[in-house]
Amino acid sequence: MKLLRFAADGQACYGAIEQRQIRELVAAPFGALKFGPRSFQLEDVALLPPCEPSKIVAVGVNYRAHAQEMGHRLPDEPLLFLKPPSTIIGSGSAILYPDGVTRLDYEAELAVVIKKKTRSITPAQAHEAVLGYTCFNDVTARDLQQKDKQWTRAKSFDTFAPIGPWIVTDLDPLNLKIEGILNGQTRQSSTTADLIFPVPVLISFISSIMTLMPGDVITTGTPSGVGPMQRGDTIEVVIEGIGRLTNTVR
Repeated sequence: MKLLRFAADGQACYGAIEQRQIRELVAAPFGALKFGPRSFQLEDVALLPPCEPSKIVAVGVNYRAHAQEMGHRLPDEPLLFLKPPSTIIGSGSAILYPDGVTRLDYEAELAVVIKKKTRSITPAQAHEAVLGYTCFNDVTARDLQQKDKQWTRAKSFDTFAPIGPWIVTDLDPLNLKIEGILNGQTRQSSTTADLIFPVPVLISFISSIMTLMPGDVITTGTPSGVGPMQRGDTIEVVIEGIGRLTNTVR
């Protein structure tokens, strides 16, 4: 099933897609799905970010080939950082290029959306905490990351977390093709089989540190091929079984 958020009559709504028709949900989809009377055509609504997380927990250097291209040794444990919820935008919204930044990079990633309050679970239990999966772009001011020697400022500007277009609930995350496409040219192409720490391990590790809440996002790292974006560029994150997250830079 595909779950999403969209704007209708000036309000944010949750829905489920059946073919290209959206059936409105009367509440957030973290429990039993309850449908309302309204339905919409997908092309007639504006898509919103598919969830409203209290936090975005991101993982750095989590693809073997990306670790090699960045000159890092493989980490012994997941390398975590946080992006604030104020970074989130949906598919079709613009990534804003901050004044003073000299290099703005795309990072195509698979994201996990949490469906219930979760604390200290094992990898074998991890699937119980997952609502579904979506596309994510971990936009990064690379020059500031290198300057600061830590990642908070470089990862935290408004619009630096494009996510969407929807959440797919019935998906196996262990071997999905993932691509980053800049202005129609494929720049990143890999599969989640190259993850150093796969999704169940990440959920277990993170939940041993912090309580995860419904709607929280774990974004799992980027493959090799990261590079810069310019004003006017279009960047797409395409993941097998999910779809296409598209944003422009301005």
